[in-house]
Amino acid sequence: MRITDLKCAVIGQHPVVRIVTDEGISGYAQAEFWKPYLKRHVLDFRDILIGEDPTLVERTMLKIRQRGSFKPAGAAVSTIEMALWDIAGKAAGLPVHRLLGGKVRDRVRVYNGGVRFPMAGHGPEDYAEDTRRMLASPEGFTIIKQPIAFHSDMKRKVPGFYYGEPRSSELHGALDRGPITERGLAHAIDCVAAMKEVTGDQVGLALDCGPGWMLADAQRFARRVEGFNLMWLEDLLTGDYTPYVNAGVYRELTRSSPTPIHTGEQIYLRQNFKELIETQAVHVIGPDPADVGGLAELKWIAEFADLHGITIAPHGTANGLLGLAALVQVCATLPFNFIAFEYPVATPDWWADIVEGLPDPIVRDGMITVSDRPGMGVDLIPERALEHMGEGDRAFFD
Repeated sequence: MRITDLKCAVIGQHPVVRIVTDEGISGYAQAEFWKPYLKRHVLDFRDILIGEDPTLVERTMLKIRQRGSFKPAGAAVSTIEMALWDIAGKAAGLPVHRLLGGKVRDRVRVYNGGVRFPMAGHGPEDYAEDTRRMLASPEGFTIIKQPIAFHSDMKRKVPGFYYGEPRSSELHGALDRGPITERGLAHAIDCVAAMKEVTGDQVGLALDCGPGWMLADAQRFARRVEGFNLMWLEDLLTGDYTPYVNAGVYRELTRSSPTPIHTGEQIYLRQNFKELIETQAVHVIGPDPADVGGLAELKWIAEFADLHGITIAPHGTANGLLGLAALVQVCATLPFNFIAFEYPVATPDWWADIVEGLPDPIVRDGMITVSDRPGMGVDLIPERALEHMGEGDRAFFD
């Protein structure tokens, strides 16, 4: 089998990769909807990949892996890797999880991720009401993650939240940083207390906090929320679109924090997780398969983390339904340090009409059943997808 073409189309806001072969099998994968500009980066690899055997995933990836970097640039390489696994599974007549060593669980736990509701404000009562709506959602989530502080409009809408000036940007992931005021810290803690009053001990609560915190503020916050038994505090110092790790500073935070510290969604490749894991600089890592280098890379990182007593809760909130299927396949194979992955949804809603193969409902009691269909277990429906594609992408399915 040989690759005859590499294509990329923007469907909605999602870049979607299609790898075409001489045996009529195509592999598909999807990048985050934040990255419609990724198309040109994917197509840069077209001439390099034509003629390669797509079922030799690692051999093929060795030709392009060194051309990626931290989020967002590594996403092109990562998405191609997932499309290769889709082909390999379809060619073998096996689900991808079998090619990755086989599933160790029949259902995979997810947390709310892409399930969001508009909030009336950013006070404790607003967070309490939003958490009630999350608990009432039909997915039956057993873990809920809520954005606060620098990962929310709290930094803009709460007067005097921090000693700095919030900046606006058209780019997702704009970084605001600064020392938090005493008032701001107290406000954030009050919001956490309000959410825990709703969840009690029945549903786990995680917080997406930044990045943007100064180390001393992060340490104070982590100590102040100790009694709430939170699942984790995510990306306090770096994360999102910050192109570095800062493992040493994270280690200082983790050593002083009774609450689990989490980071990793922006990191590309296992080598850039090495210090974070070997020095036990965090309690939880959250690589995203659409940014870390793909499924095999994520699985290696999970195994290495397990050796060092670190748990894993993969990121994926904007990865779409093809990305959801990929997350299910790889997370089914992860060791017992796996907690849950971040649940991506159809964005826009019509994506649910152009993908076939997902269970209905997708999530039941906070879990997704692992598909045993070949490849990722899902496929695009061309005639429906074309209704949502621009003129320049009309040849995507040819």
